[in-house]
Amino acid sequence: MSKLTGTHSEVSAIDFTTLTTVPGTVKVHGAPIQILDLPGIIEGANDGRGRGRQVIAVARTCNLIFIVLDVLKPLGDKKTIEGELEGFGIRLNKKPPAVIVRKKDKGGIAITNTVPLTNIDHDEIKAICSEYKINNADVAIRQPNATADDVVDVIEGNRVYIPAIYVLNKIDAISIEEIDLLYKIPNSKKMWEALDLVRVYTKPRGLPPDYSSPVVLRKGKSTVEDFCSSIHKEIAKQMKYAIVWGSSAKHSRGQKVGLDHILEDEDVVHIAKK
Repeated sequence: MSKLTGTHSEVSAIDFTTLTTVPGTVKVHGAPIQILDLPGIIEGANDGRGRGRQVIAVARTCNLIFIVLDVLKPLGDKKTIEGELEGFGIRLNKKPPAVIVRKKDKGGIAITNTVPLTNIDHDEIKAICSEYKINNADVAIRQPNATADDVVDVIEGNRVYIPAIYVLNKIDAISIEEIDLLYKIPNSKKMWEALDLVRVYTKPRGLPPDYSSPVVLRKGKSTVEDFCSSIHKEIAKQMKYAIVWGSSAKHSRGQKVGLDHILEDEDVVHIAKK
């Protein structure tokens, strides 16, 4: 943390040195990324032990979670941390299940599935609905290998789906052969790829693009309207059209687009107001 952001974060030879959330900012490919150094998560954190609920509540708001593991005992710590986060409704490196539960006034439980049900059947789905006092609903399963947990997650509706990267410290304490084994731990991808960010540069009328301060969006939420809203909520209402240069534009000389145009990384945008 201290090396990346210049913000001091206490370190020592003992575990759980960080006692409060320490914020810092680092620039990645020109985009400012806020990093939060959180206190360690211990077993029972989901039940409030060690101020765990407050720590995990902060983690729920993040776009990417780095899980720092002791290289001498990575798998045990990994299992503990994942279990505590899972218990607080955080789903790591997963997408929201393609399951729909739509309540209705009458008609009982009607279930349709566009994929084979390999881990759950109609009776189990109805039993889950009954547990949640849902007596009338249309349930659509479009998730391959959907499970009872997937159905519960959709009904609960308070789950968050966050990518995670595992970081191993004390790497100098093990051999080259052991390092090769650690490469088999999944999700050892880069931060930028996991964040799935889109940098968009502004171009004022008659001036060159401002490449010093990109507007940073997330893929899937990178329309011109999202771009406008991230600057000021009134800009979208005032916009007549936008001109876009870059990967998402059809022409190298720029393309005139509307609010629903999807922007790509490093596009340049000029907003023409009414």
